[in-house]
Amino acid sequence: MSKGPISDRRIVLSRRDLLVAGTAAAALAGYSHISRAATSENALAIDEVKDGEDVFAYVDRIKGGFDLTAYQQVIGASNDFKEGDQTIGVGADNETTRKNARTLLANTRLEDLYSRPLFQDDLQQLIWQTTDQVQFQKVKGWTMGQLKEFLLAEPEDEIKGVMYGLTSDTIGCVPKLMSNDELVSLSRKIFNVLPGTKLGAKGYMGARIQPNSPTDHPEDIIWQVFDAFSYATGDIVIGTNPVDSTVASVAAVEQALKDVVDTFELQEVIPWCVLAHVDVQAEVGDRFPKTVSTMFQSLAGTDDCNKIFDITNDKILKYAHAKKGERHGLYFETGQGSEFTNGAANGVDMMVLESRKYGFSRAVGFVLAKVQPQGAWLHVNDVAGFIGPEVFKTRDQLVRCCLEDLVMGKLHGLTIGLDICTTLHMTVSLDDLDWCQDQIMPANPAYLIALPTKNDPMLSYLTTSFQDHVRLRNKFGYRVNDAMWDFYKRLGIVDESDGYTSNYGDPLWVYFQYRLAKGDKRTRDEVYAEGRQKMREIEERGVDIATGHGPNKWDINQTLAAKVNGLYEDAKESLWAVLTPEFIAAVPNVVPVRTLSKDRNDYIAHPVTGEMLSVDSIRDVERIRDSWGEDIPQGQIVISDGLNAKAIMDDGHLAPYLEEMRRLLAEAGVSMSNKNILITSGRVRAGYRIGEVLFAKANPNSFRGILHVIGERPGTMHHAYSVYITVAKGKRWSERDIDHDITRLVSNVADTALPPKEAARETLTIIREVVGRDVSGSRRYG
Repeated sequence: MSKGPISDRRIVLSRRDLLVAGTAAAALAGYSHISRAATSENALAIDEVKDGEDVFAYVDRIKGGFDLTAYQQVIGASNDFKEGDQTIGVGADNETTRKNARTLLANTRLEDLYSRPLFQDDLQQLIWQTTDQVQFQKVKGWTMGQLKEFLLAEPEDEIKGVMYGLTSDTIGCVPKLMSNDELVSLSRKIFNVLPGTKLGAKGYMGARIQPNSPTDHPEDIIWQVFDAFSYATGDIVIGTNPVDSTVASVAAVEQALKDVVDTFELQEVIPWCVLAHVDVQAEVGDRFPKTVSTMFQSLAGTDDCNKIFDITNDKILKYAHAKKGERHGLYFETGQGSEFTNGAANGVDMMVLESRKYGFSRAVGFVLAKVQPQGAWLHVNDVAGFIGPEVFKTRDQLVRCCLEDLVMGKLHGLTIGLDICTTLHMTVSLDDLDWCQDQIMPANPAYLIALPTKNDPMLSYLTTSFQDHVRLRNKFGYRVNDAMWDFYKRLGIVDESDGYTSNYGDPLWVYFQYRLAKGDKRTRDEVYAEGRQKMREIEERGVDIATGHGPNKWDINQTLAAKVNGLYEDAKESLWAVLTPEFIAAVPNVVPVRTLSKDRNDYIAHPVTGEMLSVDSIRDVERIRDSWGEDIPQGQIVISDGLNAKAIMDDGHLAPYLEEMRRLLAEAGVSMSNKNILITSGRVRAGYRIGEVLFAKANPNSFRGILHVIGERPGTMHHAYSVYITVAKGKRWSERDIDHDITRLVSNVADTALPPKEAARETLTIIREVVGRDVSGSRRYG
């Protein structure tokens, strides 16, 4: 399945790297320095609309002809308010503008939207090519207002008779004209079912088990699967997000998940997946045949952003073709905001860009249908709320986003699920998530994410627990895919009357059944004793295993509930922590600098301010550079508080890394600046800016690098930090265009996760790989 030796491809980034890690709003992704920010000077104000006027007539009237920017602004202004659209520069300045923009949009004909895409690239060409022209002819003369009324009034079969004739731009405009209740009404009558299953069917709501581990430890992962099974939860995929996306590490996790599925004879019932980059998964599949099941990839809505994800249309379509004859196809993750946080929105609002991702997915689905006539699985997970408050902030916005995305995904013919989630720096609490679930569930998503608790032990965000699934199934009457429900009966978690047995919430029972299936002849007591020891070891590594329940079957047990609340409170405290004067003074050879963030609140609310140094700080960096003269060192260490200053200040965190890193680099003959630049309110791009100042006059053909240590998102017990490794030749630094595409990452560094000294060794290995030196024990090959 792979295109060539993995050594010929650049090291690519995982979902964690692209969407989460550390200080970037979407790991390696904060606000772009080229984003077109909306201000009072450039925000579009629509004061009046003439009778019957549509978007194009309005733009022509105010601009004297077609103007792409004004067109994008009108379409964007019709959205419900989200911070991300304001940053892109397409948000309405007030409710009058929003109402008038919707009037213009409702008057606009579908054929005009078809012929005037909001942004044209190769992805748009693919969407055109895969839009059903016969169906398009039925609707091309309709206005958007007429399309809205049709969708709300007509039954599913009539809607499916035209929806494949709608482009992604058109589908992306549908929710702009609808209330939340209308979105729910539409979503609950369109269902796209995975072949041979009830997944995505009306009245069914499944789960993707997400067994993440801070250390990719196979025991952490498989025991979370046992835990999910004990709550009769999980049916669409078992998918873990890796910390380490090397071939060896991914292969080890794939094999562990495969073993669970094979042992319980679920090969035709539930696939597994390690959410590394698709190229890495392909390499694992080539080296270890039959190890890879469903293949994953994050998608973006523009070519420019997909390049950052190291994918193209052709690459993904080739992987779809390679799935010939396989039941389990591809699995995509999307989410509003990823394009603008990567500086690749190209002036288009977040909702339309999200819709374009679904258009990409629909095109892939057509290929899978051709290569697997019996029906290959393709499903999409909308990761709403995952990036942070720069996209949107509130629980109401989270609900709105989920409902918008469900409708757009279903209108593209997709089996779409949700990650109803929040980061710890949004204003959405644990209780708010329950409220959000209840608002969204009537729209009948195909599935939700599932964790032992709401708190992800590796990704540091809040989402849906196993217990939430039990509660929602009880409240809304939703069912698990029939084949998986039958397994839960055979497993002894569910009885013949569809009630829960005494084994409910007991992962030890599931482990016992797993051992029996492997032919283990030990007694139940012996296996349980071994299982209890394994659970203690897992929990010591920072991974919670849920057991039993509280007053209701769907309540988390009280001890674990108290712990989760404690982690939440610690995360909030960590988020607002600041570097103390005593700590700053204790950093060896420290040079303190600041970004443009006025304070902690400004840093969290306006990430772009954390990417740029203050004028005085630039002068401080220039003084370091000038002190070098012609003897420019090969590297500089930069330290930032990020989203968790405690991760930097905790005993045993920063000092061991710095000491070991400098020792290793000295042994390797790498000359380093003796200064440690310490940034208050620093984000990833602040490190790039420092490197551009320091290395602008370096030898254009020799490598120079920045090691940027940044506190990660809080939310786990670890108070972890990441190290962003950016190595480039002097010419690239002098061009002042350094960005995330060349950065590598060592993440989850803490005394309770990846030990700092081991992280230093990984850092050196990555540096050697980047500069092309032979490396023994390469992270790539394990």
